[in-house]
Amino acid sequence: MSGRDLFCQPRRIRRGAALTLVFAGVLVTGAATGSFPQSDEPAREAASGPAGPRTRHEAVQRAAAEAMADGKSPMEAAERAVSRSGDRWGAVYSEDEYEEFRDSLDGRYTGVGLWARRERDGRIEVTKVQPGSPAAAAGIHAGDRLRSVDGGEVDGRPVTEVVSLLRGDAEDAPAGTTVTLGLQRGTRAWTEKLHRARLSTDSVTVRRLPGGVTVIKIAAFTKGSAQAVRGALHDTPADAGVVLDLRGNSGGLVTEAVDTASGFLDGGLVATYDVDGAQRALHADSGGDTTRPLVALVDGGTMSAAEMLTGALQDRGRAVVIGSRTFGKGSVQMPTKLPDGSVAELTVGHYRTPSGHAVDGRGVTPDLEAGPDALRRAETVLTGLGDPS
Repeated sequence: MSGRDLFCQPRRIRRGAALTLVFAGVLVTGAATGSFPQSDEPAREAASGPAGPRTRHEAVQRAAAEAMADGKSPMEAAERAVSRSGDRWGAVYSEDEYEEFRDSLDGRYTGVGLWARRERDGRIEVTKVQPGSPAAAAGIHAGDRLRSVDGGEVDGRPVTEVVSLLRGDAEDAPAGTTVTLGLQRGTRAWTEKLHRARLSTDSVTVRRLPGGVTVIKIAAFTKGSAQAVRGALHDTPADAGVVLDLRGNSGGLVTEAVDTASGFLDGGLVATYDVDGAQRALHADSGGDTTRPLVALVDGGTMSAAEMLTGALQDRGRAVVIGSRTFGKGSVQMPTKLPDGSVAELTVGHYRTPSGHAVDGRGVTPDLEAGPDALRRAETVLTGLGDPS
C-alpha cells in the first residue's frame, strides 16, 4: 500500500465486521432522499424463508432483549446471535460506534489530521497535514518521518495499523485524548504530544497531470462527494480525458455514488438490488457528460458503492476499467436498533450491475489488468480514446 488517508471506516472493522460503508448509512437516511424505503420497511415485508432477513433481525433483537432482562450485555448477546446467523457482513455496533459510523458518512472522523504512506524501506512518511488540525498546529509537515506512536515503533507496520494507533481504536479513544508521536525531519528527532480532535476531510481530490489528464480521486462516497466530482468536471476542459481513481475506495453513501454516475451518464440504469426479495432499481439523472474520454482505476480495495459505480460505467460502455479485480462487496445491510442503544446490522439483499452481474463475492473484473503502472496505462488509453480518428 503506497498511501492511505487517515479518514477511516468504523472502528468495529478491526473485529472483521462491516468492511465497508456501503448501504447501511443509506438505509438509515435513504428515506429522506427517496433512494431506499423507510428503515423499518423491510421488517414489514415477507421474509424469504425460515432464515430470512426479517427472521434474523427478530432473532438478534430477541437475544438482546432477553440478555437485558437477565442483567447481561445486550450487545454481546446480539453479537453471538449475528455470528450464529452465518451472515458474512453482519455486525453489531455500540451506540457511540454507530454514531461515529454516521459521522464518517458525513466526512467527519476523530484523529490528528495526518496522511501517511509506507516507503519501500518500511519507513512511515507523512504525506499531508490537514489545515487546522492538531498535527498542523504542532508544526508537523509533509515529508516528516513518523517513527513511533505512544512509544511503539511503527517502521515496517501496515499503514492501516498506524492509522488505528493514531486514532486510538484499541481504546475507542474519543476526541480530547492524547497521543504522543515520535518524529524526524532530517537529522532532527523529537516527540510531540497531540490531542485528538473531531475533524472533517474532503473525500475527493483533484490533480492535473502534465499531459492534461485530470485525475479525480474518490476516497469514499461521503456527503458532497458527487458535487465535488461535478465541480471537478466543470473545471476540466471539455476535450480533456479524466481518470476516476477508485482504488482503495471502501464505499459509502450509495446516493452519492449514483449521483456521481449521473455526472457521466445520460440517465439509465445504474444498478438493481433486492431487499427481502423485493426488486428495486437505481437510475442516473439525465444530462451527464457522455463524450469525455474516461478511465476508472480499481483494485482489491475498491468496495461496495465504488464497485456499483464501476460496474455501471463498465456495463454502460462509458469507461474503460483498469487495475485489478475489485473486492466483491455487493450486499445490502439493514440496521436495527437494540434495547441498549447499540445497532445490529444484517444483510437483507444484494445488488447487480446493469447487465445483471452479481458483485458480491465476485467483484468487478477490469477491462485491462494493471498493477503499479495503472495510472500510466490509463494515460495511454485516454490518448487513444481521445483520438478522433
